[in-house]
Amino acid sequence: MDIAGISNVLNQGQAMTNVNVAVLSKNLDTIETLGDSMIQMMEKSVTPNLGQNIDVKL
Repeated sequence: MDIAGISNVLNQGQAMTNVNVAVLSKNLDTIETLGDSMIQMMEKSVTPNLGQNIDVKL
């Protein structure tokens, strides 16, 4: 195999590594967003009736 062929193979490998890192980064962002949404949902479910009743004395 010549030098040009080896260089081409290495460049393709680096490109695939860069793509894989970008996809992983996007997946981590999505998982973080889903986690934040789940935390908000759980916080709201702790007191589901909060704010639905008003005690009034006249």
